[in-house]
Amino acid sequence: MRRALIVLAALLVAACGGTQPTSTGQTKVNAGVIAIVDTAPIHLGKAKGFFDEQNIDLTITPVQGGAAAVSGAVSAQFQFAFANTTSLLTAKQQGLDVKVVANGVSSTGRPGKDFSAVLVKQDSPIRTAKDLAGRKISVNQLKNIGDTTVRASVRNAGGDPGGIEFVELPFPDAPAALQSGRVDAIWVVEPFVSQAISQGARPVAWNFADAAPNLTVAMYFTTGRTDPDLTKRFTAAMRKSLEYADSHPDEVREVLKTYTKITPEVIAKIYLPKWPVEVNKASVQTVADLALADGVLKQKVDVSALVP
Repeated sequence: MRRALIVLAALLVAACGGTQPTSTGQTKVNAGVIAIVDTAPIHLGKAKGFFDEQNIDLTITPVQGGAAAVSGAVSAQFQFAFANTTSLLTAKQQGLDVKVVANGVSSTGRPGKDFSAVLVKQDSPIRTAKDLAGRKISVNQLKNIGDTTVRASVRNAGGDPGGIEFVELPFPDAPAALQSGRVDAIWVVEPFVSQAISQGARPVAWNFADAAPNLTVAMYFTTGRTDPDLTKRFTAAMRKSLEYADSHPDEVREVLKTYTKITPEVIAKIYLPKWPVEVNKASVQTVADLALADGVLKQKVDVSALVP
């Protein structure tokens, strides 16, 4: 009977946020994180011992995207996870118990030197973002931050984004689809921006930079079941990781070699994003407003309920 109670207690602890201690007294934490350039700070922070300093034994579990990160966190598979701003706004609108705990990644805000772009073939008649109106453009996920910010680029350039046909296509497949003529333009992030440019593609819009100044593109989040003290410690480690990554680009490029399949040659050339410690709440509100205008969100979302 006593053994059964111990097992039951252990299961309850695991279900309530996974805050069981390790043999060294650290708290085990599983974070659901996409294995892309954007998430370099958490990998660098783990390597530097910033999570150990907060008594956290961190496991980073790769996920496919924001939807998988949200579902994993809500189902208690992860105590913390990483997702883009639109995915989190959508989750909040759906009534899911998600709360941002740290910034994730931000645009550089510099057209021509950002990690997200819309590209066309070298001989394409499309010369500016305005010319994207009525065209077929690939995005990695429909009704998300890609098509919302691409529409913003077109609108800001004086074009009508209403007639754009968005096609869902994984980032790795986009450059080839552009070269074969399956689409008129592609939206990609690094390392696919640099890859496409090396194959002759030409950027016509820098959609993250166009949508809002210093756009907060993604954030780390948790749910209400996570212990507040653990959340505080995780946030402290993430903030230190973000600050370190933002000021040590050479070390960022090195850590990318440990968890991505990007070749060293490409890593040396890619445009790195920015990793400010603070979330740009004004830009999150801009994304929410754009998503509402585009029909991605069905009603206005209280950003302050998502980003404390």
